[in-house]
Amino acid sequence: MWNPLSWVMEMAAIMAIALANGGGKPPDWQDFVGIIVLLVINSTISFIEENNAGNAAAALMANLAPKTKVLRDGRWGEQEASILVPGDIVSIKLGDIVPADARLLEGDPLKIDQSGLTGESLPVTKNPGDEVFSGSTCKQGEIEAVVIATGVHTFFGKAAHLVDSTNQVGHFQQVLTAIGNFCIVSIAVGIVIEIIVMFPIQRRKYRAGIENLLVLLIGGIPIAMPTVLSVTMAIGSHKLSQQGAITKRMTAIEELAGMDVLCSDKTGTLTLNKLSVDKNLVEVFAKGVDKEHVLLLAARASRVENQDAIDACMVGMLADPKEARAGIREVHFLPFNPTDKRTALTYIDAEGNWHRASKGAPEQIITLCNCKEDVKRKVHSVIEKYAERGLRSLAVARQEVPEKSKDSPGGPWQFIGLLPLFDPPRHDSAETIRKALVLGVNVKMITGDQLAIGKETGRRLGMGTNMYPSSALLGQSKDGSLESLPVDELIEKADGFAGVFPEHKYEIVKRLQEKKHIVGMTGDGVNDAPALKKADIGIAVDDATDAARSASDIVLTEPGLSVIISAVLTSRCIFQRMKNYTIYAVSNHQRELRQRGEGSTMGYRTENTPWPSSTGAGLPHTVQRQEQLP
Repeated sequence: MWNPLSWVMEMAAIMAIALANGGGKPPDWQDFVGIIVLLVINSTISFIEENNAGNAAAALMANLAPKTKVLRDGRWGEQEASILVPGDIVSIKLGDIVPADARLLEGDPLKIDQSGLTGESLPVTKNPGDEVFSGSTCKQGEIEAVVIATGVHTFFGKAAHLVDSTNQVGHFQQVLTAIGNFCIVSIAVGIVIEIIVMFPIQRRKYRAGIENLLVLLIGGIPIAMPTVLSVTMAIGSHKLSQQGAITKRMTAIEELAGMDVLCSDKTGTLTLNKLSVDKNLVEVFAKGVDKEHVLLLAARASRVENQDAIDACMVGMLADPKEARAGIREVHFLPFNPTDKRTALTYIDAEGNWHRASKGAPEQIITLCNCKEDVKRKVHSVIEKYAERGLRSLAVARQEVPEKSKDSPGGPWQFIGLLPLFDPPRHDSAETIRKALVLGVNVKMITGDQLAIGKETGRRLGMGTNMYPSSALLGQSKDGSLESLPVDELIEKADGFAGVFPEHKYEIVKRLQEKKHIVGMTGDGVNDAPALKKADIGIAVDDATDAARSASDIVLTEPGLSVIISAVLTSRCIFQRMKNYTIYAVSNHQRELRQRGEGSTMGYRTENTPWPSSTGAGLPHTVQRQEQLP
């Protein structure tokens, strides 16, 4: 109840009951009750919106590990993660959530899943001396680490703190405030003029003057406007929910209609977040082998039941996943480890011959196969070609095992081929971006992935390749042409940024808002939550995390971004209705004020009344008599 429109309504409600008693008449309870009901309706809607929108930080903090193994007083014990301080020694093993930012001590490398922080699906390898972030998950290995940051000072905590500290006023509230200020100034000017005319000049009675002021106060402001607009947005919100967009904050409808920049996360939003192989780009290095056989060997070197993203991709490329083990008998499977960076399968074919198939990092497979210099040059050339197109490389090799033993070193390894891995765009992303541009919405890709991959995705989607690394946002880019360009202008002109962290996304949205843009932000992970909360319209895509949904204004229930275009069109129709009503309501009340201020008979009714002549004879003539209105 604390805004310009509410202030005038509250003042009018007080005058309706308090000043009426001064004239000996009963209070105007009808006006009082009507005004209070409107106030309560508007305030209740606002309270519910704000109460629901403030839960993002709690959802973020709920993901922190509650307990951890820590070394205290020379003994290991399980303690609450909240009591950790920098300098503590903690133990991290398979399945553990890292309880705080820590630096790994001596031991074997770990595989850490940072998808909750960066949004990327592939685990990363962390060696002794590397830093691991709070909230990430250990996928493989066991090691001790020293805590270097806790609470809001951690990488994860900074994201939660950014969400918690973001409490901006929506664009719709700013518009209503501007309308309220305009009405208040108009009413104030009218009241001052009326007081001057009524009391010093016309010498009206106190009761008559106060009632005229009350008419101005109540009639000069569109009291019902907030309620009418809220009902209009509620109806629009229901329509959007039918299209697959649930509106958490109804005022976001107006902001969605005016959105001119859409910052979109890449992984899982513009793309499927499912690795795939472009069969047309598969490079074969062995004679007598086709591309399909290279894929089959890669699938054989994968666990069919494994949930690893690369293994699932390899098996998924086959027409039937059962083909990976069809006609062969598995003898031994070598799982992936951060040191060897490859997997291998020893198997027996239908003729009883023993073979091995292996897939992994190209450098490791090159070393395994002891490739000659000409082969190395060709392999590196293909890898560079893939990298230019934003594709990751995966090498495949095979080996004959004459000794027919799983422990046999076998014959020489043969380098078979290279597979290009990429995260394919959604089928509707390109069309969605094209429609957005037609509607005047500029789409920018904000991703934590590599710059080359971001550019390739942008090229495939037709959204431009004018992208920069996150270092350009901090003035640390090595490109000399960017040093003279202000950061604000760089962000405004760029098609996207790669290698960004939560604070970078937050800063991009903030800078665009400072340039007077109405910014929309889409995302699905914890790393997107601060930017989602900061943006004018935060949009959590399908399958988003709880933290992203809590921080957003709109939650999509269908995959892809096509529903956003439908939501923008629907919002613009709703906004046009609200705009038409607002213009009518304000202009109509200003017209009434102007009419009440014209003429010297303000507040009086004039009528013709029969009156006898001065002689008392003949037909009565008429005179004008003014009767003061209540």
